[in-house]
Amino acid sequence: MRRNKILLAMATCVATLPSLAFNPPTMGWSSWNTFALKINEQVIKSQADAMVATGLSKAGYKFINIDDGYWDGRGEDGKLRLNTKLFPSGMRSLVDYIHKKGLKAGIYSDAGDNTCGSGNTQAWGLGVGFAGHEDEDCKLYFIDWDFDFIKVDYCGGNHMGLDERAQYTKISNAIKNCGKKGVIFNVCRWAYPGTWISDISDSWRTTGDIYCAWESVKSIIKENLYIQAYTGGGHYNDPDMLEIGRTLSHDEENTHMAYWCIVSSPLLIGCDMTTIPEYSLNLLKNKDLIAMNQDKLGLGAPVVQREGDVYVVAKDMEKLMGPKRAVVVMNLSDESKKIHVSLEAIGFEGQAKVYDCLTHQDKGKAMGTIEVSIPAHGSCAYFVTGKRTEKHLYQAEEAYLNAYQELGKGTTPMWTLNDTANQGVYVGWLGNSADNYLEWPNVYSKKGGTYTISIGYASGENRDITLSVNGGQAKQLNGLNSGHHHSNWKEVSVNVTLKKGFNKIRLSNPSQWMPNIDYMKVKQG
Repeated sequence: MRRNKILLAMATCVATLPSLAFNPPTMGWSSWNTFALKINEQVIKSQADAMVATGLSKAGYKFINIDDGYWDGRGEDGKLRLNTKLFPSGMRSLVDYIHKKGLKAGIYSDAGDNTCGSGNTQAWGLGVGFAGHEDEDCKLYFIDWDFDFIKVDYCGGNHMGLDERAQYTKISNAIKNCGKKGVIFNVCRWAYPGTWISDISDSWRTTGDIYCAWESVKSIIKENLYIQAYTGGGHYNDPDMLEIGRTLSHDEENTHMAYWCIVSSPLLIGCDMTTIPEYSLNLLKNKDLIAMNQDKLGLGAPVVQREGDVYVVAKDMEKLMGPKRAVVVMNLSDESKKIHVSLEAIGFEGQAKVYDCLTHQDKGKAMGTIEVSIPAHGSCAYFVTGKRTEKHLYQAEEAYLNAYQELGKGTTPMWTLNDTANQGVYVGWLGNSADNYLEWPNVYSKKGGTYTISIGYASGENRDITLSVNGGQAKQLNGLNSGHHHSNWKEVSVNVTLKKGFNKIRLSNPSQWMPNIDYMKVKQG
């Protein structure tokens, strides 16, 4: 068969947002990136005005979020004091102003005692955090002041040595019980806290603070590539606010926006919207990228192909295993690159239609591969539609690791970069606990039947795996030893029965360590 290639330039399609079964990622603006502690009532009003005047509100951006720096300490009666020099009309008046524009309002606090901006020294920010005041502060923020969103930082929590899970859960319960429904809760712990976070919050920060430089954007992307399994069901990884509209190049802004959109990140503009450049404004209003972000499935986008510092990430759109997928190809290197994106790797067989989400152009049909040229720091973003194929290769780093967390507390499973592994990544430190398992939750079979499952593993000693399918049938894979823990990858195969549709395949060992896991191959017959 002749392999057709189509050369795709950088690029978007007008898309109608589908109805959602849960809240989509938050879209709005936050004060911190541009204004930091230099905020006041007029600054906030001017940004609300600009969100409407620029058309950003019509594009879906609704939240005007006030970050650190609005307090004047806490009184002896335990009540928070507002800095009335900065906000002379009061917070309720300001929130009413925002609401009357058809927008929503967000606020900031800390899980502990002091805020980050106070540096544990500035009196205005000492003791103003949630710790010990969870219920009364929630009443103030959401009933008295009528805010719709809150970001809760952790500088005070660190200062007090609090337990993250216990304290954030206490705050979550206070929000749920405050009397206002639908408050959006964003946890800002600067690392993925653990799988428990999905039970208590809408979104959570996965990294340290972003800053307006390519090095920061690139670093944050790389920290998020292999944690996409934890976005889902209306709960989202948050790689931090957008730096679009400040000093990044156009190519860098394309990458920034495209990646944040395809991984279903909250989209919080961080620039001054009253002076936003035209290119940046149009990019932020890109209907196709927003459709990626607000898609009703609310999925993350794992890496499906990699060549050096060029990454292809993809996710289903509108329907699991449906005909449409979103694809972003990112060149994180400092040189222009060309890559042949495999249609099979992104989930298709035969021909597929390609639509460019940055230029809003149909690019025709591809067969076999899509040839993509990308400038340094740049990205391409596509909607690809066609006949879906069963997936035959599942990477360990795209799986759900039930005990994964990044707080450095005890032994945790982790993804590890290694050039000898498939796509350069494997997962280790699995097992030795019933909770420390790896699971691929959506292994798809068109018709069901007998499949051969092959697990790529490495181990320098005999180790065992229990492979289970849909919580039932289990296979023991014992005495696995490749001769080395981090190379000499071998495969072990077993036959299983998959049902028609989606299947869960779990690897576990409740009493001993498992081998390091690279991938799973799935082949019928």
